Amino acid sequence: MSNARPYRVAILWRGDRAARQSTTSQNNRFHRVFEELAAVGIEAEPAVFDEEFVGEVHEQLLDADGVLVWVDPLHQGVKTRTALDPLLRRVAAHGPLVSAHPDTILKMGTKEVLFRTKDLGWGTDTYLYRTPSDFGDAFPARLRAGGPRVVKQNRGNGGQGVWKVELVSAVRGGLTSVRVLEAVRGGVPEELPLREFIARCKPYFAGDGLVVDQPFQPRLPDGMIRCYVAGDKVAGFGHQLVKALIEPPKEGPDSPAAQPGPRAMHGPDAPQFQRLRRQMEDKWVPRMMQLLDIDPGALPIIWDADFLYGPRTPTGEDTYVLCEINVSSVFAIPDDAPAAIARLTLERLRKRA
Repeated sequence: MSNARPYRVAILWRGDRAARQSTTSQNNRFHRVFEELAAVGIEAEPAVFDEEFVGEVHEQLLDADGVLVWVDPLHQGVKTRTALDPLLRRVAAHGPLVSAHPDTILKMGTKEVLFRTKDLGWGTDTYLYRTPSDFGDAFPARLRAGGPRVVKQNRGNGGQGVWKVELVSAVRGGLTSVRVLEAVRGGVPEELPLREFIARCKPYFAGDGLVVDQPFQPRLPDGMIRCYVAGDKVAGFGHQLVKALIEPPKEGPDSPAAQPGPRAMHGPDAPQFQRLRRQMEDKWVPRMMQLLDIDPGALPIIWDADFLYGPRTPTGEDTYVLCEINVSSVFAIPDDAPAAIARLTLERLRKRA
């Protein structure tokens, strides 16, 4: 690229026609990212996306040097990335930087990564099922052998398709009975035969779908730690007292007591998370890249790893269990993250010039 003009980057997220026509760099939730990109000399413009005007978005992105993408895999339980991902692959093939690239999302931004990386140091007793028959044959015995399990569809967000499954009775009228709770906001427990729950999960195997399951972590009430990463460097942390997969209080799932606490944001140097930061930067991320065959330049410009607290060590130190990696749409982000995003975007664009 010639140095005669600044780099141009499109920031892409989902919206309707009215949003595409009215959005500026300042009237949306990504305004800090726009500001930090401008501070390093990058011209950024909104690129609101919907399937209705996919052709317009395609032409816009081809004229950019890079595209930063914030689109969930499942929007309001209906819209997927079926049209968006091929578009992004075509754009990337023509030269612009695309982060996160759909192929990188498939490697590290689906629940399959929990199984593939379970031996890196952040994993646990995780199993993968590629067909409904595999799930139906193996899951009941694993559930009976231990405590509650958490079943997760491969692609989703907002707790959709993530279930806590607990054995109620091994045999009741010839049927195994389970108590299940979905991680969606307002989810309520339900008791049903295990075979009915297994049948309920059948749609998760459609196409190239799959299911993983992990042990339920009893320290879930201590909260979830979201480790934000720009490329391979930690950009901050968020700690939140989550309520997903926790039994709702007697006041009901819509009561104030059932709502998650605010996410407390921290910078990358927060002292209480330095052990986790060292493990991420020095061990886990490099090992993940090697195992999943991800080049450093293909790592998402912003992503996060969600951890639950595992058992404490004999000396009282916390351990961490990976429960999800988010790549498609990581927001909200710590105060330090927009500047980290801008610096890494500029670095990547310069390397491609």
